[in-house]
Amino acid sequence: MKISSSLKTGIVLFGMVLAGGGCAKNSDVDPSITNIAVTNPDFQLLEDAAIRGGVAITLSNKNPNDPQGNYTVFAPTNAAFNRLGIREAVDLTALQPGFLTSTLLYHVYSGSLAGSALAAGSTSASLLGPARRIITRADGSRYVNGSKILGTDVHAANGLIHPIDKVLIATGVNIVESALKLQSAQVFTKPELTFLVEAVVYSGLRATLEGPGPFTVFAPNDQAFKDFISRKTGKAVTSITPADLHGFSPQAVQSILLGHALSGAKFTPELPERSTVASAGGTMLTLGAFDNGILTVKYGDGSASNRALTANMVIPDVQCTNGVVHVIDQVLQP
Repeated sequence: MKISSSLKTGIVLFGMVLAGGGCAKNSDVDPSITNIAVTNPDFQLLEDAAIRGGVAITLSNKNPNDPQGNYTVFAPTNAAFNRLGIREAVDLTALQPGFLTSTLLYHVYSGSLAGSALAAGSTSASLLGPARRIITRADGSRYVNGSKILGTDVHAANGLIHPIDKVLIATGVNIVESALKLQSAQVFTKPELTFLVEAVVYSGLRATLEGPGPFTVFAPNDQAFKDFISRKTGKAVTSITPADLHGFSPQAVQSILLGHALSGAKFTPELPERSTVASAGGTMLTLGAFDNGILTVKYGDGSASNRALTANMVIPDVQCTNGVVHVIDQVLQP
């Protein structure tokens, strides 16, 4: 696969920069994975994250659990971190250190996983535990979960790097427990999905969404619920709290939530773009074009009779043990 010119520039420099400073006689020695992140400006935020997350030293050394001493890293570029609102090192403080470390470990495979092994439908274990899935689209592009593989087989002294365009996120727990982690600031330092957790518990859907599934859930963020409640009640957005969901019946809230769920666990490259699908609640959802790794989601079938609300994906492709969550910015209900 082709790699961007800036990535190529970094690769040219790989042999020149070593942990203790390069010199001509060592120019034929590959640097470690960590050194590559330091050398290549496209991986500046990955370097910052690895330092803050405590994995930089690990990835600068040989893997003691592999006979060849290798790791394979799906490496998010700066642009991948930008998609999460992380544009400089200080922005990483928005993530809890434990979550950041777990996220980084989810990008790492113990051993060598060559680009030729990244076949459609194949899976690979991560140092975090949960496996990742390789997806191939009709145009031949390859994805690991929902992240596009930008290049393969960048060699390091202790393994391989495959650059990707989105940060991979896996929670290691089910959909409800994942929402609880977001709600209680175990992921982001500022809590999110507080309203969703309240809605799931109040509506009686907790047991269902803790079940085996698998599900795909379009999860409205807190602002989405505030806007929805304000639209329905006329109450000022700034004064709305999760308790305001109790102004609706449990059955009504359950119906709304089921309208955000699909059967099966689908990452963004697998969702049927430009099509209409039935939600678990029976309402129709219209998916937009697959563009830059995300899709819009509309309430209704897209006909003129439906004044459809359009939701954008804020955080796509969160892997849970019983499905995939895509955080969106609208409640899909008029």
